[in-house]
Amino acid sequence: MKLRIFAFLSVLTLLALMAGCGRKKDERPQYSIFYLNKEQTKLVPVAYEPEQKDSEEMIQDMIRKLGENPESVDYRNPLGGQAQILSWSLSKGQLQLNFGSEYYQMDQVSEVLCRAAVVRTLIQAEDVDFISFYVGDGPLMDAGGTPIGLMTAESFIENPGEQINSIQTATITLYFADKNGKGLVQETQKRHYNSNISLEKLVMEQLIKGPIGSEGMSAIPSGTKLVSVSVLDGVCFVNLDEGFLNQNYEIEEGVVIYSIVNSLVELSNVNKVQISVNGDTSITYREKFSLSTVYERNLDYLESAEKAEEGQKGGAGG
Repeated sequence: MKLRIFAFLSVLTLLALMAGCGRKKDERPQYSIFYLNKEQTKLVPVAYEPEQKDSEEMIQDMIRKLGENPESVDYRNPLGGQAQILSWSLSKGQLQLNFGSEYYQMDQVSEVLCRAAVVRTLIQAEDVDFISFYVGDGPLMDAGGTPIGLMTAESFIENPGEQINSIQTATITLYFADKNGKGLVQETQKRHYNSNISLEKLVMEQLIKGPIGSEGMSAIPSGTKLVSVSVLDGVCFVNLDEGFLNQNYEIEEGVVIYSIVNSLVELSNVNKVQISVNGDTSITYREKFSLSTVYERNLDYLESAEKAEEGQKGGAGG
């Protein structure tokens, strides 16, 4: 009888040990190398089993993988050609990747996808909290000349749990302040953007950055940040931070308001716009425009700018 009990307890112990081993195996971190699909429009994660435990060795191995041709002919490696990592360094959780100046020769779609694949792969390495890109002698800049800065996997996520999976192209119509700050000038831009980003967010980001051409300037006060933007029943709700209240009297207050309103109303799903500052709509902007008002399109400022330009030409001709 004692032998049976002992044998039974031994089996239970063995089963417990096996279950414990199974849990430990399941708890091991899962890694992926992010490649591009054949059309180079999406990211594709491929399971990766690192042989190295040391963080720097793992980074080096991941970089090697990102630069090699994947086993599947349906995938493309993100590193190579114009995007080659010349050197890298890891310090206090920040991984700095250094590229040659030819990095800037990539088109916008390829660059965003390449950057997303590299960041989402290398951020998995132990001790890496942030990643920065340096090109030539300086930090990577966006199309507007602003440093990209530190990146994480979330830099390429719009909604929780959704990764950057595809790039779309849109043509947007934007209204900027004219050179005198008294009227609006229209600019059409063709933009590539992450499919997880809404068009209204894309519009606001480009308005803040300013025009591509030299005919105008951003009407939105410098330093303003977009807190959130959403659309409900045709009304676009734009929430800006306190930087929006910075006064720039060189630009008329109506130009600031209708730069935002007119640009957003150009979108097919937007009819009206309400602006708030950190969610507060009780503010009167520069004592003239109540933010509690839901604004509609107003092209008077565009027409006034055109008339002023015609007047200048007429005066020069006379």
